[in-house]
Amino acid sequence: MGSIPKELDTELLPFVRIYKDGSVERLIGTPYVPPSAQDPLTGVSSKDITISHNPSISARLYLPKLDQTAQKLPILVYYHGGGFCIESAFSSDHQQFLNSLVAQAQVVAVSVEYRLAPEHRLPVAFEDSWAALQWVASASASNSTDDNNDVNEEPWLVNHGDFKRVFIGGDSAGATIAHNTVMRAGAESLRGGVKILGAFLTHPYFWGSEPVGSEPSEGHDKALPQVVWNFTYEAAPGGIDNPMINPTGPGAPSLAGLGCSRLLVAVAEKDELRDRGVVYYDEIKKSKWEGEAEFVQVDGEDHAFHVLLFGSENSKNLIKRLASFLK
Repeated sequence: MGSIPKELDTELLPFVRIYKDGSVERLIGTPYVPPSAQDPLTGVSSKDITISHNPSISARLYLPKLDQTAQKLPILVYYHGGGFCIESAFSSDHQQFLNSLVAQAQVVAVSVEYRLAPEHRLPVAFEDSWAALQWVASASASNSTDDNNDVNEEPWLVNHGDFKRVFIGGDSAGATIAHNTVMRAGAESLRGGVKILGAFLTHPYFWGSEPVGSEPSEGHDKALPQVVWNFTYEAAPGGIDNPMINPTGPGAPSLAGLGCSRLLVAVAEKDELRDRGVVYYDEIKKSKWEGEAEFVQVDGEDHAFHVLLFGSENSKNLIKRLASFLK
């Protein structure tokens, strides 16, 4: 006797379906892969760790091949993309991307496995990502007198992390998280007095109710970036003009509040989100932010090509540029 087909409740194509029994089916995404004791191509080691059991937050850590046993390296806290509803820190595409970036930049990387919508609607991903950054900061040597007993003793961070060189990075929705995390760090303290040195945002997922640049006016409110936001954060104050997704919109906090001293914004010519990244960079330059901002556009490429088309010449060049920024 055949199984009874599940009854569909709602769907966000081409990403996920939700059934009336509460189950969720993800329609696209790359397969999960295990960490590697030593990647044969790059020599990078990776392992999976638990940051928190309740809420459930984990991460994949990366360590490059070391020249010296006690070598101290910059720390990169990385947030993967996927529209807040697909992909993972354990996905094969992000594994190969970070193996390459970690090897070239010589950083210790923490790729955060934040919880996804629709099981966990936004702002959960933002809160998980902040908690993960605080966990990283708690491993700093200056945190030894912290009254909080929940001190991070992860050896790769304690032994090899340079907490004077902490970076944040992300692609697509992960870049959105990175922006919001750096803004929060400008207003709230990190454990141990840790400061964020720099951040890179590749193809940030920003949007708003009013078209900018070459975005068409017709059907703007039905464009995929708005549909995804409405699905993943149904209760967002201000809807699509919430500052989390529209950091240059009306009522958004000043970008002068960015809690880092260096920033790199990367866009792709054919990306639907390109003009948002341009406006974001321009507004940062106009603000009273005292840091150093850099802008990179890759012509002829689309959204997240450096991850999705890993191995292409343009992907290699952008990863090399990101590595240079982290150095």
